[in-house]
Amino acid sequence: MLAPLLIASGDGFAGWQALNDTIMGGRSQGSVQAGSGGLLMQAFVEPEGGGFVSCRSPVFDPPLDLSAYGALELELDGDGRRYKLALACRDGVAGLTELIPGGLRWVAEFSTRPGGTSTVVIPFNRLTPSVRATPVGLPVRFDPSGVIRLQILHSKFGDMGGRNPGFRPGELELLIRSIHAVV
Repeated sequence: MLAPLLIASGDGFAGWQALNDTIMGGRSQGSVQAGSGGLLMQAFVEPEGGGFVSCRSPVFDPPLDLSAYGALELELDGDGRRYKLALACRDGVAGLTELIPGGLRWVAEFSTRPGGTSTVVIPFNRLTPSVRATPVGLPVRFDPSGVIRLQILHSKFGDMGGRNPGFRPGELELLIRSIHAVV
């Protein structure tokens, strides 16, 4: 059996940055800090405007080749909110991906429990194509051999475009201890 592939843990989250709804006129504020325990995202989420806060990796160069794996496994200390994992892949549709404002992302929602460390596994076959929280009806296929960025969001929008039932405005704290690719 193939061993899990460590993508990031502890100080390995250095270079990850906050990306919040202020890029589209919102007022949510968030920050991230990498340390020995993982990546700590702290934020205050405002529902008006964009209604999201997030943390995202730097661009992976070369892209991550996860084709031998079937899922991502996140070890985290949650707060009872529902989050979204988004993956960006290198362009596989003749340059069209980057022409889409906001870019095509492969997303899946996941729940956290308040207090304590938990493990969340997100199979690649659960990922759906999306642009700015709107599902895409184009005939596109997820390519695990070319993952260029990871992002974790708390947004008022779910991965199918409707409201996220686990969205809560206000103070937020999420500690991402590690991310692995698993079979």
